[in-house]
Amino acid sequence: MSNIQEKIEQELANARQVCSTDEASPAECAAAWDAVEELEAEAAHQRQQHPTQTTLEKFCDENPDAAECRIYDD
Repeated sequence: MSNIQEKIEQELANARQVCSTDEASPAECAAAWDAVEELEAEAAHQRQQHPTQTTLEKFCDENPDAAECRIYDD
């Protein structure tokens, strides 16, 4: 995950640099910020695919026979 964060930081710096010059066209500036948005969307997508486990879920993974981890069928 840190790899995508590094890419986001690089693209942010690039977008700021591109848009800060007077010679930059609006299309170039928009394209630079689009790249940032795409990376941020990918990072959000990756977080959704790999949600963090709660403490109870971790405990139950390690101790499936514990009373707290029992699952009852209706």
